[in-house]
Amino acid sequence: MSLFDRFSLGHGFRKYFEIHPAITPELRDEVFRIRHEVYCEELAFEPVRPDRRETDQYDSHSLHCLLRSSQRSSEPVGCTRLVLAKPDDPSYLLPFEKTCAATLDRSIIDPMKMQRGRIAEVSRLAVRARYRRRTADHVDPTPIHKEDFGTVVHPRFPYIPIALYLGAVALASRSGIDTLFVLTEPRLASHFSKLGVNITQIGGPVEHRGVRIPSMMNVPSIIKGMRFLVKPMWRVIKDEIEDGYERVGGVPVPD
Repeated sequence: MSLFDRFSLGHGFRKYFEIHPAITPELRDEVFRIRHEVYCEELAFEPVRPDRRETDQYDSHSLHCLLRSSQRSSEPVGCTRLVLAKPDDPSYLLPFEKTCAATLDRSIIDPMKMQRGRIAEVSRLAVRARYRRRTADHVDPTPIHKEDFGTVVHPRFPYIPIALYLGAVALASRSGIDTLFVLTEPRLASHFSKLGVNITQIGGPVEHRGVRIPSMMNVPSIIKGMRFLVKPMWRVIKDEIEDGYERVGGVPVPD
């Protein structure tokens, strides 16, 4: 990676990828097919579906994000979603609230006491096998490893998983979401710190397709504290998400 590229992640991202809010039936269909390929066919986390689309009860109340290759005729690369809470329905829990009901430390934060319209959960991140770095990544739908950042002499950048997280942040920011919850591998916090993102553990580990930790992130703090290196990529992703909404005249938040 040249010195120019190292400080132009926005240029590098735009060269290889494009990101879209999946706000049409056609784009959401691509998301569901990626999820089926990764979660059902490759990892066997979910049963194979006859229509090869992986969906669940949260999708109708979620914002979806699709990452494509700009060098392979817009081939689908990966996806993620933002599950929204329902402010008028206190019984409607986000997925992590169910999975981590016994391990959440409510002295740190109690999601049920927060403004439910301003919280959401990042979930169903998935990257297709051909875009993962190593054969060992076949057991991880969205791999991020320490070596993905390279060394001082030979720096690298994990464009794909970081782009999906930044896409979720962009969706959250434009939707008035302040707090994002995520159920991730324990190592994620150290990787995010390289980007200037502070992620806070809010409970003990649970077994959920491997050991997972419930954590939270503050959206305004993520945007304000983002490292100089990442800001050009963030601006590109934010603009592409906004452009996606403008092309279809804007879409309201799901009911």
